[in-house]
Amino acid sequence: MTTSDDTYKTINTSGSETLFKDKNSKFYGYAFPVTTEEEIKNLLATIKKKHHAARHWCYAWQLGIEKIRYRANDDGEPSNSAGQPIYGQIQSFEVTNVLVIVVRYFGGVKLGVGGLINAYRSSAQLALAATRIVEKTINIHFLLTFNYPKMNTVMRAIKEHQLTITDQTLALDCKLYISVRKKTAASIASLFEKMYEVSIQQLDT
Repeated sequence: MTTSDDTYKTINTSGSETLFKDKNSKFYGYAFPVTTEEEIKNLLATIKKKHHAARHWCYAWQLGIEKIRYRANDDGEPSNSAGQPIYGQIQSFEVTNVLVIVVRYFGGVKLGVGGLINAYRSSAQLALAATRIVEKTINIHFLLTFNYPKMNTVMRAIKEHQLTITDQTLALDCKLYISVRKKTAASIASLFEKMYEVSIQQLDT
């Protein structure tokens, strides 16, 4: 999934609807960027509403960057003939935080398990190919706390190391929330730990 120790691939926006046909059966494919199971549930409901006359709404999703969660659902198709081939394409494209749904309209001719596997795999492949895959960094988040007189010292270090400030509270007691690439997190933490009257705390993400 990762191309280096602190990067991962995902999709930024939903791809366009794709269509794969086999023996009169139609397979509509969709790929969505997701970060929660609640989002997944809502998107599935939206697609089922759009394709209310379809026979099957099969899907697979993967969430997480370093701790991975996934699910594959055949939705009434023979076991492992739909959800698993869809999930196989998520793995093949090496993406995470993604949901792929394939909607089937039965065309009157049975495809057999082999035909179904090929159709769902092909539809998922088309859906993912219709998206823009991007590489993102795995970031660690820290909270810096210090008194206002230390502001120049802290800001100089942030600028010098090109760190990203995600939030801030500036008063007598200043709080800066920063985002740091995983591979440099230990050295950045050490840098601020050595600063007099500056505290650094790693945050849960």
